Amino acid sequence: MTRLGSRAAFAALMMTVALPLTAYGQDVIELQPINVAGEDPEGPVEGIIATTSTSGTKTGVPLTKIDQMVNVVPADQIAAQGAETVAEALRFTPGVVTEYRGTSNLHDEMYVRGFGYVPRFVDGLAFGTNSFGQIDPWLLERVEVLKGPASVLYGQANPGGIVNLATKRPTGESFRRGRVAVGSDARAEMSFDMGGTFADNDALSWRIAGTAWQADTPEDGLKQRRYAFMPSLTWAPDDSRSLTVSVLSQSDPDAGFRNFREKLGTVDPTAFGYIPRDFLISDPSFQKSERYTNALSVQYRQDIGANSSLRANFRATDITTDYRTLTWGSLAADEETISRTASGGTDDLFQLALDVGVETTFTTGAADHTLLVGLDLQQHKRDYNWGFNFSVPSLNWRDPAYGLNPADYPLSDRQSDTDTVARQSGIYVSDRIEMGALQLSAGLRLDKFDTEITDNIGNIGNSVSSFDDTALTGHIGALYTFDNGVAPYISYATSFEPVTESPLAGNPAFDPTEGEQIEAGVKWLSQDGRFFAQAAIFDITQTGVLNYNSTLGGYEQTGQIDSQGFEFEGRMELAQGLDVIASYSYLDATVAESIRSDEVGKTPSRLPGHQASIWANYRMENGIGLGAGLRYIGESQGDGANSFTVPDVTLFDLALSYDFGARNPSLEGMKAQVNIRNLTDEYYAASCASVYACFVGTGRTVTASLDFAF
Repeated sequence: MTRLGSRAAFAALMMTVALPLTAYGQDVIELQPINVAGEDPEGPVEGIIATTSTSGTKTGVPLTKIDQMVNVVPADQIAAQGAETVAEALRFTPGVVTEYRGTSNLHDEMYVRGFGYVPRFVDGLAFGTNSFGQIDPWLLERVEVLKGPASVLYGQANPGGIVNLATKRPTGESFRRGRVAVGSDARAEMSFDMGGTFADNDALSWRIAGTAWQADTPEDGLKQRRYAFMPSLTWAPDDSRSLTVSVLSQSDPDAGFRNFREKLGTVDPTAFGYIPRDFLISDPSFQKSERYTNALSVQYRQDIGANSSLRANFRATDITTDYRTLTWGSLAADEETISRTASGGTDDLFQLALDVGVETTFTTGAADHTLLVGLDLQQHKRDYNWGFNFSVPSLNWRDPAYGLNPADYPLSDRQSDTDTVARQSGIYVSDRIEMGALQLSAGLRLDKFDTEITDNIGNIGNSVSSFDDTALTGHIGALYTFDNGVAPYISYATSFEPVTESPLAGNPAFDPTEGEQIEAGVKWLSQDGRFFAQAAIFDITQTGVLNYNSTLGGYEQTGQIDSQGFEFEGRMELAQGLDVIASYSYLDATVAESIRSDEVGKTPSRLPGHQASIWANYRMENGIGLGAGLRYIGESQGDGANSFTVPDVTLFDLALSYDFGARNPSLEGMKAQVNIRNLTDEYYAASCASVYACFVGTGRTVTASLDFAF
């Protein structure tokens, strides 16, 4: 794709392409408007095609009326593909680079439209920081990706987009579901999900979801264990109001392993071949990985008169971690011996989030308005204590010897001990205006944020650094829906992220990093809701990026990253029992400005230029099901200077299932399934950030599960 000279030219090109296509489609077939009132925009999705979402507007509107691309991965898709993490659930989503750390499975990290550390929200409220924190997908109804800047609704956010996780809540229906599973790496799982109403009070409905599982990590000698429990209660005395309270308790006494390798042995073979995927650079005797997540959520909805409603979301989240590991240094000249560094400590986060909004509908002339005015408050308190030991012995990967005693290698080198308190308060207003087939949207938000960092290790005593600033962000868009359901759109949005690094002595505090995007696309949902497609081209610029100046020994705010691309997603639910999901994305990201001259004009590392996937799942009348998927991950750059590339790879997935209820109605709800990911056990490098920071991809994994009603 040729880089476009201006956003005006970019928008004109998209509309030149989209309008003739939609006009042509209008001559071919005429369909009536879609009725999507039956789907809860925050709740479960029947099948693989979601029709509504709250992520794009916070008001719950059809996806075909949101003037940004929103990808929704329903729970049915997660189950059919056997995804075991949120990152795995997004494998078939265009423009999203998941599992770029390969088998390093401690966090759900991803790039969206070329930008990393994408923030995650849970039920519309901020959760964790960057990739910190993880929620088991068994507890989710859907995973949504809102593409592009979203600060006008969510405050500080990545210009590539955000990920919103919708948790399981009471539905008012009575059900009992269970699941048992076994699989590769000695995986064993037991899960349940049940809900209903109280016999003496049908205004109260409840739901409890839980899972317990354990498995070995892909690296020999380590384990993962998780116990997650999420009860929730909804009080809805009538249609005008509801109150939902939920509690999340997730314990990961063995949370996982996060590490990296180097180019030699991962991208290129050593003199002895590639270093095995299951090689552990750490030590089972030394490694420690604990994470405990607890959260209390409250959601309230109240109609205010005939045309207005109040909604209030609150959550308190506490995430505590204790981690100790041995990390890769470099291979010696013998290409067998690897130097190592010990590091570890505690990283604890306490987070409060509140979002209160009033939605009002009214009419002015021929225009129907949906006006949203809201207040968003966030506070994060993070206690970080970390240390290193640079004197640990090396390890021979061809003949590893383990048994390192942590007491012999205290983490007393280059210690850090900081307390960070970050606050953000924002007021926002957005208006969605419908005039027949034409929809206009506009939003504006003002944020005030401040950060206070206390360094508890100092020569004289504790030192405190404070930062505060304001940010104004906005969104404007237009969308037109033709009679055939085809809806072209164009939008412009901005974003910001606070910078908490200290400037060089004598310089003022850094401004927030800012992002802006223009996006143009087209969406279509068939009248019967069985076909959905969307495509978009986008142009994002991020300014105020920090670059570290090693000569001066500090950061400078001189960086700029440009990202352009194209994304397509198509979903089909055929009457014959065949579901198909297809996606393609192209990304052209460039470092436009940097103090490192060898990076200017180059592509940031880890970002594949092309990604494509297709998933098909066929259910026969006799109960047999067959699913197959293909995932293509294109070539990416291995470092900022683009001195080497990480090869592309094509991975195959397979699923076999049998629905016992198809032949025996008394067994309705019982289903056996086998999922195989990376069927051919392809050895590949997932990505590299430098010569000494590469990640090996996940090998073949097999899971056999039995779902049942009880």
